[in-house]
Amino acid sequence: MRYSKYSIVIVGSGISGLYLANKLSENKSFTDGILVVTKEGLFSGSSSLAQGGIVSVIPEINPADSVELHVKDTIMAGCGLNNLDTVKFVSQKSSQIAEELMRFGVKFDLDKNNSLDFTLEGAHSCPRILHASGDSTGRVIEKALCEKLNLAPNVELYDNTMALELLVDSDNTCKGLIVYNWMNQYYEAIYSGNIIIATGGIGQIYKNTTNPTSSTGDGIALAYNAGAEVFDMEFVQFHPTALFCKEKASMPLVSESVRGEGAKLVDLNGEYFAKNYHHLADLAPRDVVARAINEQMLQNGFEYVNLDISQIGIEKFKQRFPTISKLCLENGIDIDNGLIPVVPAEHYFMGGIKTDLYSKTCIKNLYAIGECACTGLHGANRLASNSLLECAVFADNLADYLSKNASNPPKRHGEKIKNIIERYSNLDIVSENQEDFISNLFSELKNIMTDNVGIVRSQKSIDNALEAIQTIKLRLDGVMAESRLKYELKNALCVARLVTMAALKRKNSIGSHFRSDFPHRAYSFSDCSITNKDVLNDDKILVK
Repeated sequence: MRYSKYSIVIVGSGISGLYLANKLSENKSFTDGILVVTKEGLFSGSSSLAQGGIVSVIPEINPADSVELHVKDTIMAGCGLNNLDTVKFVSQKSSQIAEELMRFGVKFDLDKNNSLDFTLEGAHSCPRILHASGDSTGRVIEKALCEKLNLAPNVELYDNTMALELLVDSDNTCKGLIVYNWMNQYYEAIYSGNIIIATGGIGQIYKNTTNPTSSTGDGIALAYNAGAEVFDMEFVQFHPTALFCKEKASMPLVSESVRGEGAKLVDLNGEYFAKNYHHLADLAPRDVVARAINEQMLQNGFEYVNLDISQIGIEKFKQRFPTISKLCLENGIDIDNGLIPVVPAEHYFMGGIKTDLYSKTCIKNLYAIGECACTGLHGANRLASNSLLECAVFADNLADYLSKNASNPPKRHGEKIKNIIERYSNLDIVSENQEDFISNLFSELKNIMTDNVGIVRSQKSIDNALEAIQTIKLRLDGVMAESRLKYELKNALCVARLVTMAALKRKNSIGSHFRSDFPHRAYSFSDCSITNKDVLNDDKILVK
């Protein structure tokens, strides 16, 4: 067992973790250094895949917009289950975040007048989305943050390293964590007074997802198993338009901005159908559009539907969306015919580790930011492009807080932590045959969650999922040796059970949580009033 000590440990290297590391690196008081732990490497998470952009409310140069309007749009998309204080806080900070990102080197796209170019996305009242390199916003932001971080002498990176367990003492204080370098196969105990989880989403518990293969819910399982509270676990957002590719663990995203620019959904018979499901048609909230596509596919036996981009113009599309154009080419799709095959896929998780405005969890010295955290911003359904904004806002706010309130690395720890460390001594490495067995179990989990706790759920399907999850867990417990894949499946099973339990508890349909055995009373904006107590039945569901 190796041992080390750092002032700050950030688990995750997406935009939230990198933004935080950059801000903290400017503070020279962290004498034991700042460590960023990443399961694979930089650019391996969801952040670099974000195409659409980042919400920026800047009335000074975009007079059609305002904080009040953005707050209203966010709450309507979230069906009123948002935390109003959080929504206001994030919206008010958005212009500051845009300025800070530009200070870090991010170059947002400009319009013909050389001003910031704002685009429109579904459920937004006006264009307010900043983008970079057309449809490569996440990658541009992450690249700028990485380049700046490379200049910081007080930041160290552990790549190919997975966080396994938090060192939480009997006084409910987090004093470090156990990590596993799966490439070189060794364990390390890291002591720190400030642990930040920024590990991203849970997409790999589903068969179809836009998330990378590393998104197995690690951070949420890590925190939950240590005693942290999780929140809104039933709210899983399925993006309506992932590029239809058979047998792919991660499906490329076709950004909502494509529909914002004028593309229309049509089925394989050429019928324009979105208008039959919602008065906003193709630009309705994501949960509505995803269910519309799902229903159209089920009714007609289609494997996918098409996105008709001919109204944008093929050459204009290629210029505005170079990343999507390249992805289509790489997957053998000819966009010159004006049609892109798409299918709904798990895209974003609104639930996660329960935090406050300072990203604190219920465990002392443990914080969470980014997609793995549940801040209350999104409610039952995330408004498009609020996610990158949330990552930056809470990373920025936490950096300010830690600069004034960071705890020193622990000088001693109790018997509970000693016992945790002892468990990781002399563990076996998994064999190739066992890896195949674990991989098959993982595939079973993905199919179970997709079929039973996906876009549409019911009491019967949820019960089926809970029974199947327990069976898979028992079979996995029979594998004695350890590996990265086994740890990932353990985490995925933990998170899948939490999602399923929360889906069982919420006996109404709202936002991204749709139960076919209960009437859906928040189907359109007119039904999403924040004061509608009928819609807000059950309010928040906390899973313990």
